Parts: sequence; structure tokens; C-alpha cells
Amino acid sequence: MNSRADVLFWAISRHFVVEQEYRILFLSENRDEMWLANTKKKNLPLVRLLRYDIDWGNWLYRDIRDCCAQAEDLCKQIKRLAPRVLNIYVSEYAPVDDYEIYLDEPMHINGGKTELRSVLIEGENPGPGISKLRPFTESRLAIAPETMSGDAYALQRTVFEAEARREEEERQLFDAGRPFFTYVFLAVQIAVFIVMSLTGGTQNTQNLIRFGAKYNPLIMEGQYWRLIMPVFIHIGIMHLFMNSLSLYYIGPLVERIYGKARFALIYLFAGFTGCLASFLFSPSLSAGASGAIFGLFGALLYIGTAYRDLFFRTMGSSVITLIIINLVFGFSVSGIDNFGHLGGLFGGFLAACIVHFPKRKRIGVQLPALLIAAFLVYMGLRGIHPAD
Repeated sequence: MNSRADVLFWAISRHFVVEQEYRILFLSENRDEMWLANTKKKNLPLVRLLRYDIDWGNWLYRDIRDCCAQAEDLCKQIKRLAPRVLNIYVSEYAPVDDYEIYLDEPMHINGGKTELRSVLIEGENPGPGISKLRPFTESRLAIAPETMSGDAYALQRTVFEAEARREEEERQLFDAGRPFFTYVFLAVQIAVFIVMSLTGGTQNTQNLIRFGAKYNPLIMEGQYWRLIMPVFIHIGIMHLFMNSLSLYYIGPLVERIYGKARFALIYLFAGFTGCLASFLFSPSLSAGASGAIFGLFGALLYIGTAYRDLFFRTMGSSVITLIIINLVFGFSVSGIDNFGHLGGLFGGFLAACIVHFPKRKRIGVQLPALLIAAFLVYMGLRGIHPAD
């Protein structure tokens, strides 16, 4: 594996993976075909590379048709309708018969919404093929003469090392720390439930008010602690069970991503914004950790804005589906505090914007999010005493 075409194949791969930060979606067992993706490249999120010595134009035509079917499937996998897919062939020599007709015009897939362009690059004469790539790439693809006389294995190693570094960065994102506050919050809400059950019950209105449920008249009298205490109070055993189950499964995931302190801030701020939204838009007595748990969903959604590819490769579809199901269920069944859920969802997303991820900064997002949060909290608290 050290012909000019082999070197060229891995030099082009290095350009896309190392310099353009494409990720390897698929790599064949023989390492002669790879699909690359980068959804940040809006005009070219998908690239296919094939190292194969092509003899006949008919083979090229059949492979382009197969490539179209693969591209449609991969568009679904990356959750992005690609406007263009680039299909690159690296062959030692061009086919012996007429083949240009299969490359001159693009194929169209996804109901005509995606254009698949194919380019053939010859190992013995790469210049014309590389020049045809340039209109489709954001940065100029240049293969230095010393690269062409280099080692294909060394280029391959560079590509795989870059991919391994990104995989390690992703792994670290999901391993910021072991869950701690998840179990603290679980223990607190279970303890509160037991104490309430022994001192009047968890469905007794007076007992709920005594322990700190969201009760608008008392909040308006200055009992602002009722905007956070309801997070730890539950009305009935099923209410406690469902919220505890949700926190048990979702909490550790979010805490591993954001770390202990950030997780605690996200959870409590989401609980606060959920209670505040409930106060502003619902006069009913209410309690429960649902708003804070929706805030954890909001924190997971924030990952989709910072690491879109990773989000949809790992959890994106499941998170969005769960949010939709819970919101639809909430609006379909009476007695559920949907304003608290929505307030918590937004609060969790906003808190995640503010704290961001451990050992990472995004000041352009964090500072505006902090100002927005401060403004909304100020306006919300003013809503408690509108006459003032």
C-alpha cells in the first residue's frame, strides 16, 4: 500500500479529517473506502472517498448509483439533508473506455434536494482531478510534491490519530465526574416525603402549604423560598415514584457531563424557574421535581447546540422524543403543571448555557445567557408585586 494512488488517497483523507475536521462515519475493513461527515459544513456535510483502480466506465456508473443509496441512508443518520455530497474516486489510472459522461453531470437524491458530485483523481496525473475538487471545498486542497513521494502508512496514521483524539475528547465530555448530587436530591425528596407522610400526609392541602408547596398568596406576602422548596415536595406516592425514577436515570447522565457543581446549579435553577413560571401563569397549589427534571432535559438539549454531531449520534433523537411525549402528555391530562415544566426546560437550557462544560469556555454564549437569566429573574420577581 504505497503506490502514488494510495498516498494520494490518504493525503486527501488527511485534508478532510485533520484540516477540515470531518469525522469518519464509515471505514471499510480493507480501509479503501470511507465516509466522512461534518454537519458544520452546511454546503458539504458528507464526503465519500474510494481507493480503487477502475478499469471500465460501466463499473463507475454502477458504483455511483450504489453511492446514491448509501448517501440517502447516511443523510438520515446524521439528521441533515445535505445539499451536496462529494464522491471521490482515487484510481491509479483512468478507465480505458469513455467514462466522463458519468462524472460530468451530478446525480440527484432525496427527492432532488441533494446533489451528488463524483470526481475521479488519477494517481499518475492527480492535477486535473484535484482542480475539480476545489469548487466544492471551503479551503484549497493542495498536495505538496514531497507528500506524493511520502509514505501512505504515515498519512494513514495521522488520520487515525486525529480521529482518536476527537473520540477521546468526546469520551471526556461524558466523564466529568461521578454522580453525587443526583443521589443527594433523591434522598432529600424521599426524606421530605416520609416526614410529610408522618405529619399529616402528602395530599393534605394544609400540610403541603406548611412544608413549602408553591402557594401564590404566601409567595406574594414575601415567602420567596416557596419558589425552590416545591422541588423537594411530592403529592402522593406515584408522583414521588415517577419523578424519582426520572431523576435516577437522567440525573447521572447530566451530572457526568457537567460535573457536580454545574449539575447542582442547573437542577436548582431549573426548579426555581419552573416554580416562577408556575407562579406567574397558574394560580393552583403545586409541588414536585418535574420542572427541575425538565431542566435536565434542557441541559441535554444544550449539548445539541455545542456538539450537534455528538448529540444526534448518541442521544439526540431519544431526548427530543421524550420531551415531546412528556409535553403532549402534560397538555392532554388535567392537573399537570405544564407552565412549571416549560419554565424548568427553559431554565435548565439557560443554566447550561451559563455554566457550559467543565474545562471549556464559550464566553460569547455564557455572558449573554447570564444577562438574559438575570433580566428574566428580575422581571419574574417583579411580577410577584406588579403594583410596586
